Amino acid sequence: MKRTRYTARFKFDRVVESLKKDSVSEIARQYGFGVNLLSKWRSDFLKDGHCFFEVKPNAEIARLRKSVAQLEQMVGKKEVELNLLKNFSDFYQSRSGL
Repeated sequence: MKRTRYTARFKFDRVVESLKKDSVSEIARQYGFGVNLLSKWRSDFLKDGHCFFEVKPNAEIARLRKSVAQLEQMVGKKEVELNLLKNFSDFYQSRSGL
């Protein structure tokens, strides 16, 4: 069975509509989804507000954090390479000066 994905705006509108009419079952029946689902949306909304239904900002933040971590790792590798080259350079300069 395929799960339906609802947008944040759709969820928000249905929650507000159910709060105005004070009828969870009527709204759920009207839009063709379960009463339990709408009840969960309502309780989550009352607990966390509109931010609960937003997915994109959190996904974008996670993507950016992953990118930053990869870049930090690359910079770390380059620092190690640079230090190795500097040490080899110092070593060969000291040997040629003897």
